[in-house]
Amino acid sequence: MTLPLFRDMAPASLPGGVAHVPGALTLTEQAALLDDIAAVVAEAPFYRPRMRNGTPLINQMTNCGPLGWISDSKGYRYEPSHPVTGERWPAIPRRLLALSDRIIAGLGLPPFVPDACLVNAYAADGKLGLHQDYDECDFAHPIVSVSLGADAIFLIGGQARGDRPETLLLHSGDVVVLHGPSRTRFHGVRRVLPDTAPLTHPLLAEAARINLTLRRAR
Repeated sequence: MTLPLFRDMAPASLPGGVAHVPGALTLTEQAALLDDIAAVVAEAPFYRPRMRNGTPLINQMTNCGPLGWISDSKGYRYEPSHPVTGERWPAIPRRLLALSDRIIAGLGLPPFVPDACLVNAYAADGKLGLHQDYDECDFAHPIVSVSLGADAIFLIGGQARGDRPETLLLHSGDVVVLHGPSRTRFHGVRRVLPDTAPLTHPLLAEAARINLTLRRAR
């Protein structure tokens, strides 16, 4: 489903349950949301999670909301506190919740109340391998992903890791929603395109691209 037409790199059509909303945020709205996320980061600093075997993940991240996604020697899961500071995660910014409400309503989906927001910070050479989001309790809830900063080549795979993915160029201010039959579809980021951010912000001096992923974990 497309709201409205895709720009640049886009497949002829997207699988059912994958929605792309280009330009969901104006530049002014993007800057205001980045201010909100900078306040989140000041309270819950970026850190680099590790896999079970101790290997660090590619991107730095933090969280906001009642729960936050973490990864360490115990595996992938949601916890109420920052693994480094031990403090509770800060609240999800109201501006971000309002955006999610607007997008979900526009797609005609049931109301969605997220209790977790992953804040991923991609460096200029950042990427994210194909993966499925399986750590949540109920896949009836969608995933709402907001792009800020540099463009990125987003990968949309199938239900099996070996399925050949399609590519979609995401710009700052775009939103992608995975829901229904595509809620557990493989997806990832092939690469970030440096120096393509349409705005400047102190947070984008630390990371080329910021991705916000709203979920219902419990």
